[in-house]
Amino acid sequence: MKQLLPTLTLLATAAFVLSPYVTDPFSGFDPQRFPVPQLDPPVQPAGYAFAIWGIIYLWLAVFAVMGVYARRQDAGWHRVQAPMILSLGPGALWLWIAGFSPIGATVLIFWMLFFAVQALLRAPSQDRWVLQAPIGLYAGWLTAAAHVSLGVSLGGYGLASPLWAAIIALAGATALAVWVLARRPDSPDYSVAVIWALIGVLVANLGGAPVILAVTAAALLVVVGAAIRNLWAGHTKAAL
Repeated sequence: MKQLLPTLTLLATAAFVLSPYVTDPFSGFDPQRFPVPQLDPPVQPAGYAFAIWGIIYLWLAVFAVMGVYARRQDAGWHRVQAPMILSLGPGALWLWIAGFSPIGATVLIFWMLFFAVQALLRAPSQDRWVLQAPIGLYAGWLTAAAHVSLGVSLGGYGLASPLWAAIIALAGATALAVWVLARRPDSPDYSVAVIWALIGVLVANLGGAPVILAVTAAALLVVVGAAIRNLWAGHTKAAL
């Protein structure tokens, strides 16, 4: 079975990377899919931030190809490939599901996040640039994206005001990021993705509610602080 993992990872990654080409363009949940339409939820990053997906897709493709052609027999890669299959395989359906079911998409993206973090925690230190780095970037962005999805859904279903939904989501993403960085201090790529997302939220709210700006800035400082602490301790330097 382990010999099939590299091939299954390649297939799951291909499906995930190609999914944007077979679904309608996605620029956020349809506001009318919610009982309380979410026209401009404060938890959502500025549009430019989503360009990070281009890098993630490309880097994941490199990871998947390397696993087949250069590391097929590597047990360390096998430990990572299993959770990545469980993240990327179902994840290929995310864009399609997000088009008609925000709740389904929110559940699915947390599923993707769970297994992406598992993969990152299992990733060996060797082959950093083709193994740990793409997974770290992917898991970091999912940490933000999953909580954005949660925040929009909380507001959309009237479970919290858009303001409080954003605060809850930002707190959750920050707490998870700190937890992951404490366990993988040698993964600067993870922190870069989370920081990129938080800056996107900050930019989207410029001129908006001061509370959201303050909470987002605080979250950003916490994650940046954790990343700098790891750099100071030498973990990130060693990883680079």
